[in-house]
Amino acid sequence: MQNNKNIFEFYQSSGLYDRVIFKNKNKKNSLTLEKLKVRILSLKNIYSKQSHQLVFSDGNSKSKIMLIGDSPGISDEIDGKPFSKDAGLLLDKMLEAISLNRNKVYITNVVNFRLPDNRKLSENDIVNFQPLILDHIKIINPKLIMILGSAALKTLFNEQQSITKIRGKWLKLRINNYTYSCMSSYHPNFLIRQPSQKKFAWSDLQEFRDRILKEKLC
Repeated sequence: MQNNKNIFEFYQSSGLYDRVIFKNKNKKNSLTLEKLKVRILSLKNIYSKQSHQLVFSDGNSKSKIMLIGDSPGISDEIDGKPFSKDAGLLLDKMLEAISLNRNKVYITNVVNFRLPDNRKLSENDIVNFQPLILDHIKIINPKLIMILGSAALKTLFNEQQSITKIRGKWLKLRINNYTYSCMSSYHPNFLIRQPSQKKFAWSDLQEFRDRILKEKLC
């Protein structure tokens, strides 16, 4: 018994005990996409949704390039993936213009359920989904993030300024001890309604592409 006590005291005094226990604890509590889905689905009753109406993600979960939009539309809900139909076609063209496609990026939204009547995000929606999108980012651990839409910008940065003033600028998103490089730009749905703004979105994409090349991400 005394020998066991001495061994235990040695491990405690050396810090090995704490490191082993902490490491095992982290393994048990490690974030995964499947666990995140379960947490998001726990909100389905709040939004009067069924499990199959979850719009989680699209693209490559191993990518170091992450795109984050606002919230799903009805076509996204039907297809089960973000940026479907017209907005999706435009996004695909935007990606192709900088030599990317959905297989080279990871795509999600800050909100993973279609909001009633496609309304704008409320403060309650941000409270519900902000911790989830932050964990989503931590799981993917991207090098670069493109934020598409004013609601996504506000959710991630509590940003009150107009996206018109913020778009095209590099932002630093701090999550725990990690910092992520982000750029905001217009959502494809906005560009469909306001085609005159596409020239600014193209400028943002060029800047984003240059950073991708610099970081050798593709």
